[in-house]
Amino acid sequence: MERVPIESEALCGVGYDPGQRVLEVEFRSGEVYRYFNVPEHEYLALMEADSFGVHFVERVRNRGYRFHHVG
Repeated sequence: MERVPIESEALCGVGYDPGQRVLEVEFRSGEVYRYFNVPEHEYLALMEADSFGVHFVERVRNRGYRFHHVG
């Protein structure tokens, strides 16, 4: 999945597959996670957020989406 580079202290790239509803997040540490069944509006809100890290924690990580550690 192609990721868009972002300016954030915690995240460095975000990708989204609308057909599969999969959000892929790359952290500054190099770790990559895929979150499943994420609505497109959540991805769009993340990309428009004032703080990517805060938005990610509040609206994705702490919402209970199933995820997979890619590497």
